[in-house]
Amino acid sequence: MAPPPRNARGTRNPSAAPRRTAQPRPAVPRLLLLNKPFDVLTQFSPDGSGRHTLKDFVDVPGVYPAGRLDRDSEGLLLLTNDGPLQAHIADPRHKLPKTYWVQVEGTPTEDQLRQLREGVLLNDGPTLPAQAQCLAEAPALWERQPPIRVRQSIPTAWLELTIREGRNRQVRRMTAAVGLPTLRLVRVAIGDHALGGLQPGQWRVLDDAPAPTPRGGDLSPARGRTPPSGSAIPARWPKTGGPGRPRRP
Repeated sequence: MAPPPRNARGTRNPSAAPRRTAQPRPAVPRLLLLNKPFDVLTQFSPDGSGRHTLKDFVDVPGVYPAGRLDRDSEGLLLLTNDGPLQAHIADPRHKLPKTYWVQVEGTPTEDQLRQLREGVLLNDGPTLPAQAQCLAEAPALWERQPPIRVRQSIPTAWLELTIREGRNRQVRRMTAAVGLPTLRLVRVAIGDHALGGLQPGQWRVLDDAPAPTPRGGDLSPARGRTPPSGSAIPARWPKTGGPGRPRRP
């Protein structure tokens, strides 16, 4: 393949470079909400470790995760067959808010909460201001398998933390930076989409996948339906229930 032509100064002519064309939306865009269990990789292909992947839970062809959720984190993961929507959700430039329930070691002080709200200095730079508050009581969640390790001599607490970035292991690094190591991390909302009553390993499809909105905008909620394996979806937050199981091959 011949290189792009050069101008009189000998530099490449940028106008001669091939232009990227906008990826068309699929005829039937789909958006799935999955409650990713602990110790599940956010990918469909195996990595040779023997760990569960999304393929063990989601049997919908042509969908891919929009963003990531660490193997040792739980909760809401969005999947779609719509490339522009996937990019909008995953790209941190759009600053889509993501809300987490975080069990931390120690008793948060007002000064520690203030640091989280104002932004924390990490090794890759300061974070944006976050919304941070203590939960009055532990949320009604499923039991994690395996359970977290708790030191009897040190109390634990739950935070609700909302960030608009997507750095690697950001929430864990933020809480550690203010002296509150994370013991358990559950994502409960992305934009307007909440985890609802989905139990670990369960998913549901939104009937009308929303089109991407301008930078900084949230995704409009769409009507959802419960899959055969799902439970009823309450208004906002999850209730108690047992862990899900991988689907049968």
